[in-house]
Amino acid sequence: MSYLKKIGALFVSSALMASMLAGCGGSSSGSTGDSGSQAEGSDGNYNISIVFKTTSNEYTQYMMAGAEKAAAETGAVLDMKGATSETAYDEQQNMIETDLHAGKYDAMIIAPLQGDMATTLVNGAEMPIFAIDTDFNAPEKISFIGIGQKDAAASGGEKAVEAAKAAGWDKIEAAYIAGVQGDSTADARRTGFQEGIDGAGGTFLADEVQYSDAVADKATVCMEGIMQSHPEGLAIIACHNDDCAIAAARAAANNPAYAKTIFIGFDGNITAAQSILDGGETMTVAQSGYDQGYQAVKTVVAHLNGEKVDSFVDCGTKVIDADSAEEYMATLKSQMEGKDAAA
Repeated sequence: MSYLKKIGALFVSSALMASMLAGCGGSSSGSTGDSGSQAEGSDGNYNISIVFKTTSNEYTQYMMAGAEKAAAETGAVLDMKGATSETAYDEQQNMIETDLHAGKYDAMIIAPLQGDMATTLVNGAEMPIFAIDTDFNAPEKISFIGIGQKDAAASGGEKAVEAAKAAGWDKIEAAYIAGVQGDSTADARRTGFQEGIDGAGGTFLADEVQYSDAVADKATVCMEGIMQSHPEGLAIIACHNDDCAIAAARAAANNPAYAKTIFIGFDGNITAAQSILDGGETMTVAQSGYDQGYQAVKTVVAHLNGEKVDSFVDCGTKVIDADSAEEYMATLKSQMEGKDAAA
């Protein structure tokens, strides 16, 4: 396998960096231009394409911040971009295809909207391919940097049942507001929440799963439908992500039947931590997007330098509730402040 070689130094003005940062999906660690990478065996200054699912959500911003930190440490040059939404499949496909054939990248990191699509697109790729956030099967893929989605969601389901019992619920039933139907991450989280809730003694209402496409507006509509179907209230509303959990909690805020409902989301954003402190969302399964972005770039550079890397880099999760939200939020703010300072 041959990689591109860098044939010159890259000088990027601070004005250019700022303008690229301001644009959605632009490079945040330097210009990719038309140059190749540094000479084989050197440390850093590799050109790396990162194609996220979307750059329009808060969680991606943490991944970008972590990637920028690793790029600053290694000298890697990043070109980061993403689709406008998690259902903009053609848009992401075009981004991946363009970067695969651009001839100016040493490696590509992909958070696929559709795993099968990514597998097809990277078929025969000569440069190393890495997956972040969502895994996909392809012999060209070197490593997946992320978490075990199902196990993480299962741990959240267990904690939600414990919290529901503590809140005084005798009948612990859970409705689920899902993400994008058919998406592998959405499916894994749904399965994990179901296993965790059922395993802890609750009842996951599998026949009443509603899909929100992972956006708050649709989650609000889902929650309104749940309240109509269950005017008596439900012990748990589990959600694909924090945006959906916050929206669901807000939609039910004036319904006394849902006053003690446990609203659990997934991701662990600053907005989620604040909502937990404000009495909206109850808890979140927090994965560190910052760590995923950081470890992804570090893993790519290590591989390009000839080092052996793991096929799965597990970045771990933890459940955040009212007892831990303030400290957790302080950590997230410090990570984003580092991103702003780098900009």
